[in-house]
Amino acid sequence: MSEQFVVPEELGGARADAGLAKLMDISRSAAALLIAEGNVTVSASAAGKSAAVGKSAKLLAGSVLEVTVPERRDPLEVVEEVVEGLKILLDDEDFVVIDKPVGVAAHPSPGWVGPTVVGGLAGAGYRISTSGAPERAGIVHRLDVGTSGVMVVAKTEHAYTVLKRAFKERTVDKVYHAVVQGLPDPLEGTIDAPIGRHPGHDWRFAVIEDGRPSVTHYEVLEAYGKATLVEIHLETGRTHQIRVHFSALRHPCAGDLTYGADPRLAANLGLTRQWLHARQLGFNHPRTGEWVEVTSQYPEDLQYALELLESGNA
Repeated sequence: MSEQFVVPEELGGARADAGLAKLMDISRSAAALLIAEGNVTVSASAAGKSAAVGKSAKLLAGSVLEVTVPERRDPLEVVEEVVEGLKILLDDEDFVVIDKPVGVAAHPSPGWVGPTVVGGLAGAGYRISTSGAPERAGIVHRLDVGTSGVMVVAKTEHAYTVLKRAFKERTVDKVYHAVVQGLPDPLEGTIDAPIGRHPGHDWRFAVIEDGRPSVTHYEVLEAYGKATLVEIHLETGRTHQIRVHFSALRHPCAGDLTYGADPRLAANLGLTRQWLHARQLGFNHPRTGEWVEVTSQYPEDLQYALELLESGNA
């Protein structure tokens, strides 16, 4: 849909984003987005030659703005698509276990426009449980967008109920591998520290006194001097739990600049995200009760960084 607006005298000399916001009765940020996406052109008259406009350009009274308003999809809409790197590790009639690549969210959410596990499975022809909110169909647990690894999704309503309860009751064995800076002391231990939203940053979490109970068990697998490979068993599953707990110990995950990692080491290791991988998942089969255990191999970027550490070239 396209609309035309003649710039009135009182908006002559105004910035394009500010003037457009007033003309369309929208927020300035929404106007700036329309301009940034190339949806706004300006001409001296309705019949004149039009040209793209920058958000900081000054408007000329009497000129004509032509605005193409794109259709915005519902942020909770599940988009069926082929998600590159999303692998099937185990396909059962009750559930599917996947290898989630980095940069993929578990499900749609406001503010996220990238690929999702739900959309990727739909695009691959999988029909998963419809329990829960439509955009979270089949999702019984989540991995952060920046974390790769093994994840289970329910196909049936029964599996959804049983697996959801298993995660809630902590009967699922969640094993992660992480490369953290330095060498944790002791080499094996438990981090029992409550986690809540960071008081100064809405998008970060921190160890705080009135946070939710959070327990992380770890064991050093290999020490490389600058960094250490650790195996982690999560007792609880708070957002960013591993990243927050090791940052609080002053041993942040390598590459995790959000939680205090050394940017020089991250660059040397070729990391553009935290070295953190959901390595293994074990749970009772929702129908037979038999123990199921699935392992995910390290993706290329994490394997490359590990090889650099092993060779001493980091």
